[in-house]
Amino acid sequence: MKYIGKLLGWILLGVNGIVVLLLLLSAYSPYLNPQTFPHLSCAGLFFPIFLLANLLFLCFWLVVYRKYALFPLLAFICSWQAIRTYVPINLFAETKPEKTIKVLSYNTMAFGERTAHTKEKPNPILKYLADSDADIICLQECVWGGKLKKRDIDYALKDYRYKHHHSLSRGRNGLGCYSKYPILSATPVDYKSRGNGSIAYRIKVDEDTLLVINNHLESFRIGNSDVAVYHEMMDAPTKKNLSSGFKQLMKKLALPAAVRAKQADAVAKVIEDFKGQGIIVCGDFNDSPLSYAHRRIGHNLNDAFVESGNGLGISYHEDRLYFRIDHLLLGGTLHPYQCTVDRSIQTSDHYPIWCHIAIE
Repeated sequence: MKYIGKLLGWILLGVNGIVVLLLLLSAYSPYLNPQTFPHLSCAGLFFPIFLLANLLFLCFWLVVYRKYALFPLLAFICSWQAIRTYVPINLFAETKPEKTIKVLSYNTMAFGERTAHTKEKPNPILKYLADSDADIICLQECVWGGKLKKRDIDYALKDYRYKHHHSLSRGRNGLGCYSKYPILSATPVDYKSRGNGSIAYRIKVDEDTLLVINNHLESFRIGNSDVAVYHEMMDAPTKKNLSSGFKQLMKKLALPAAVRAKQADAVAKVIEDFKGQGIIVCGDFNDSPLSYAHRRIGHNLNDAFVESGNGLGISYHEDRLYFRIDHLLLGGTLHPYQCTVDRSIQTSDHYPIWCHIAIE
């Protein structure tokens, strides 16, 4: 029995070693360019799974054999920055100054699949936006049609004097900006995409000119068949289901990741070339906080949710797929307060993210 116990211990230690390697791979995957490492670069999406597995091993070794607990503990130390990025905790929030601007970013899913907007029955997303008291609103999938007209959207958001709309994919997608401050210019970021895009606005806020970049980066393009495979993996996990399903999903994840890498490089170039007081980069990145796109665009910027938010901040919530893929990044003289992924409205497959921002 003594030898069996030792053998079992070595096997578990070996499994823990594999978990540690996967945790570190996912933690540092943002440094892998998806154009070169398309599959490995997606490891950040699985970070919470490896993090939880390593935590369970830590608890196990603390009870069974404390000496081995040093192994998963060192893994946590080496991946601390990734943990902080993925699950920020800001218990002692800074007091919001009197003078701030509120910026809101929202993938509206075509305003809830173009639900009509009337006085008697307002469109839930338009009502939410009108009541948000935001100063600048950046929208993705800003599309209308059928019972929902553009004039309905503009009227619902009539408090926003300045607005800009950019159509993508022959009107099947779009980016919108509604602002209480003058939009001096709106320039598309130059990169190729079948139906996504980014717009760089120059917005005059009092005496400051801010660069605001609204993004909807390359989508995963996961279809109904892929969702069905994912649900089968979750509901009836077998060796065959997990193996074939994982290969199918990784293929769907890797190809768009390589496209997003080029888009992220283009957005980063616009940021690097900007000479001004402050930078706001927001929108649907279609990638987690531990991704090449987030790291590349966020170079020398601060993630507002990491700096002033709490928890996982899940922003995509459809089909039992839960990720924080909507982001708000700040640079220059801007400082975030109370960044929130707002779960009070569930009409879209995304939750909006908003933040109070001080120009310091």
